[in-house]
Amino acid sequence: MMLVASATAFAGDSDALKAILKAKTYAEADALMKSSLANLANDAEKAKAYNKLVDLAHDAFMVQSTIQTENQLNKQMGKEEKPVDENLMSEMAFNAISAAIECDNYDKKPNEKGKVAPKFDKKNAERLWSTLRNQLVNAGQTAAQARDDEATLKYWGLFMDSELAPLFAACDRTAESEFIGQVAYFAGDYAHKAGLKDKAKQYFTVCANDAKAEAQFKDAAHLNVLNMMKEGLTTKDDSLRVLEEYKQMLTQKPDDELLLDVMYNYYGDLKDKAAQTALLDDALARNPQSFIALADKGFSLLEENPGEASKFLKRAFEVKPDNPMIAMYVGTSLSLQAQNTEDPAQKKAFYKDAITFYDKAKELDPDMLQAKWGYNRYNAYYNYYGEDAPETKQAEAESH
Repeated sequence: MMLVASATAFAGDSDALKAILKAKTYAEADALMKSSLANLANDAEKAKAYNKLVDLAHDAFMVQSTIQTENQLNKQMGKEEKPVDENLMSEMAFNAISAAIECDNYDKKPNEKGKVAPKFDKKNAERLWSTLRNQLVNAGQTAAQARDDEATLKYWGLFMDSELAPLFAACDRTAESEFIGQVAYFAGDYAHKAGLKDKAKQYFTVCANDAKAEAQFKDAAHLNVLNMMKEGLTTKDDSLRVLEEYKQMLTQKPDDELLLDVMYNYYGDLKDKAAQTALLDDALARNPQSFIALADKGFSLLEENPGEASKFLKRAFEVKPDNPMIAMYVGTSLSLQAQNTEDPAQKKAFYKDAITFYDKAKELDPDMLQAKWGYNRYNAYYNYYGEDAPETKQAEAESH
């Protein structure tokens, strides 16, 4: 029995593996791999087979890359340049990295003795991380310009999957640090459109946590993750579960303004006005300068108590004096107070104050891309200056 076991332990490669290792092209090896994966003897053989795919795809990529390098020299010397197959480069970069990740999955599984002794990880990480992986970024950009959503997600998605893969965990990320957040955001957007919710969350989270990503991308990515948590809910229990997740997140990050706003709106979806009020009051108790809490508090009071609404909205504008939407709503709260008073002098004073904020909204957003201040501003001018005043005529002309 021991002799049989020993013979088995030291048996050579299986016929299926031998065939794959003899393949001369990626296409040949890939076809054999797909037809005979189940016939490979163990995880070690599967790792070896996938590594063969990496070798072939890498070599095919490097043939084209070498031509590119030669062309750079030929251009400087005035010589004729050779054609480069960019599509082949992109496809081989994709194939090599995909195969390397699969190889690593098997390469790091325990062997018959329970030991983990990977053979291919370091070499594959070193040869694929920079040049081939950057090709994925370029390929995704080309596909995006061609409006090929499927191909865009294919290349940018793998770029992000490799970012998160254990195989590449130790690689130097300095070169990608300036653009990884932006690629992560767009990869998340394409994944979300394709219905790949878990992938989208992964990619958006990379963007949201990237210190060098632009604020607009970080905030949008974080907001997308928060909103995606609400998608596809079918029962009240599901809604309550997500609400508990939000609460736990807010406990961990009490200054997360986007989370606060999402929770406020979520309570609104659940028709829980008391919870909305408590949420904002607690936030303001923690941080009286919370922009979101001040703004949402003002919005919530706008119809029933425009005077109180005005106080909160003015405070919100003090926190963010570059926000045209808040400036417009301060003006709205003041116009509502003017409409609600019978005192002519007080009415005039409210409209005068409102005009100040409407003018500020116009200054900050002259094309009304964010704040639709046009008609309300004209109305305030009409009531303050009179119908025929030149100021009112000018405001009317600018209201469209």
